[in-house]
Amino acid sequence: MGRKSAKIAARKGAQDKLKSQVYTKALFEVTRAVKRGGEDPDTNFLLRVALNKCRKNNVPKDNIQRAIKKGLGGDGDNFSDVVYEGYGPGGVAVFVETSTDNVTRTVANMRFYFSRNGGTLGQTGSLQFLFNHKSVFEVLQSQLSDQGLDEDDFMLEMIDAGAEEVDPEDESFIITGAKEDFGSIQAQLEELNITPEEASLERIPNNRKEIDDDTFEQVMKLIDVIEGDDDVVQVYHNMDVE
Repeated sequence: MGRKSAKIAARKGAQDKLKSQVYTKALFEVTRAVKRGGEDPDTNFLLRVALNKCRKNNVPKDNIQRAIKKGLGGDGDNFSDVVYEGYGPGGVAVFVETSTDNVTRTVANMRFYFSRNGGTLGQTGSLQFLFNHKSVFEVLQSQLSDQGLDEDDFMLEMIDAGAEEVDPEDESFIITGAKEDFGSIQAQLEELNITPEEASLERIPNNRKEIDDDTFEQVMKLIDVIEGDDDVVQVYHNMDVE
């Protein structure tokens, strides 16, 4: 294989790996939504959001059906949601959410990733104080137009439902609220006949840690390795990336 062919193969391999990670995350959201609210998207708000994400990422229908079956308990219902917390290079806090059918395997992998990339895996709960668990929704501005909603009225509706912030960002609104207000914000969006692009609970750092460029590259290498693990659902950190 020539140098050019090798580069093309390497690029395709990287693209395939990225696509696989996107599929894994999207399908996990389908499974979790089904577990919480059943398989009917007409009555399951989170499943509608998850299926919309799958369609936008061209996830194969067979994969989606397997994820739904898994959520119903027909396949792989022995999965557990487990979090791992540690510090990366420069003392950057790294919070990892996983869904695994083998905790022993996953914790061994996490310990290996951290130790081989200049970090340290900590005890569960050791970083909880560094992050706020928040409800986060993303709504396209075009959806307001489709429903005949004024932007100011929409913001007031969200605040009345418990939103702490409603921030315009590019062509969408990012709605943030307390973890406990997820249901009330969700219900208000349903009342307005709006299915958001994203609807999730996220861990938002209380403070950002400033680091130099070299440390940034080291931390990103650690995060890339962690995100490549099939058991990993989401990775959060407190780096200042501005």
